[in-house]
Amino acid sequence: MTTKQTILRVDSSARKQGSTTRTLTDLLVSALSDEQTATITRDLADGIGMYTEKWVEGTFTPIEDRSPQHKFALSESDILVGEVQQADILVIGAPMYNFSIGASLKAWVDMIARAGVTFRYTEKGPVGLLGNIKTYIVASSGGTPVGSDADFGTKYLKFFLAFVGLTDVTILSSKGEITTIAQKHSKAA
Repeated sequence: MTTKQTILRVDSSARKQGSTTRTLTDLLVSALSDEQTATITRDLADGIGMYTEKWVEGTFTPIEDRSPQHKFALSESDILVGEVQQADILVIGAPMYNFSIGASLKAWVDMIARAGVTFRYTEKGPVGLLGNIKTYIVASSGGTPVGSDADFGTKYLKFFLAFVGLTDVTILSSKGEITTIAQKHSKAA
């Protein structure tokens, strides 16, 4: 008997057709899914907002004191954070652009980095408020080897994810690695 799980799939490749990252992400999500799995798909190629002065003001204003402008500025961020909070598994398709993640994925990171919601500061330093979400980064690059000294994207994502409390992170960059994960997942099911 399987338990119902929710996968949040975040695609950030600008290419909707012919994308290596999307192909690998398709394979992984398929391998992790069964008839009980719900999948939320967030395609960042469709566009995502950027934070603004009202967004920042709203983030640091107590909920009960937020103006309609603050609430509007935070509305997309609230949806994105809610998607992460619903997930049991997070799959991030992260192609490398110019040695790092693309602008749309950086905007997604900025939208879910919410003080008091996804992290908080303590006397001992920051504490992530998201947790127990198995996370996969599906990384690809046309020329910079994933995991090399020139790969700032996966390093950045791992650091950020840990900052918000997501520490069970696996980086995958090939069909073979995804096949291995699929085999482990099917044996565990």
